[in-house]
Amino acid sequence: MGIQERKERERERRRQQIIVAAKRVFSEKGFTKATMEDIAKEAELSPGTIYLYFKNKDELYASLSLRILQYLNIRLEHVAQQKGLSNDERIKALKEAMFDVYNFDPLVVINMFHLQSSETLKNLSPELLAEIKQLSQSSLKVISEIFAAGIQDGVFIEKHPVALADVLWALFSGVVLWEESKKIINGEKDYLKETLEVAFDIFGRGISKSVA
Repeated sequence: MGIQERKERERERRRQQIIVAAKRVFSEKGFTKATMEDIAKEAELSPGTIYLYFKNKDELYASLSLRILQYLNIRLEHVAQQKGLSNDERIKALKEAMFDVYNFDPLVVINMFHLQSSETLKNLSPELLAEIKQLSQSSLKVISEIFAAGIQDGVFIEKHPVALADVLWALFSGVVLWEESKKIINGEKDYLKETLEVAFDIFGRGISKSVA
């Protein structure tokens, strides 16, 4: 292994160390109260070292979303590769993929949804913003292709597949954020899975050509 390769590996290891620490701090304190100094302390690094890898707290916060978006793309591609599915089977596959992504890392998924509706995106480096946009657009593209295939197969109503993808994504993110806010009021109850079941069932019935 050459010197340059060792340096790159060390840099990536340190970057992941910071991200893991940031996730713990954001989880405990929330984004608003967390500071770069808190994250540096959790990572057992100096604040100056943190800034060598991330220019600000917004960028560090946004970086947490990359892994989830990559996993989301993998799960959606798997759904897209399943051919000849009925309306119910396609909706079920999408629901299971999205819930699986949520279970993979609930905190980061919630952070990702908050990120989409905040001013944080304006404070990111062009490179990070471009990566987040590319992964997000890729996910929506695959979802729209799944709907386009269903329309072509005659199981979905003939609406623009991109619009259907946007509605499904809004449905998923909205339910997750709403149920998360309810847990703040009563932390003992978690109806996310049951609510998603109902939401996807209603959505699936709404776009089914057999009942249109």
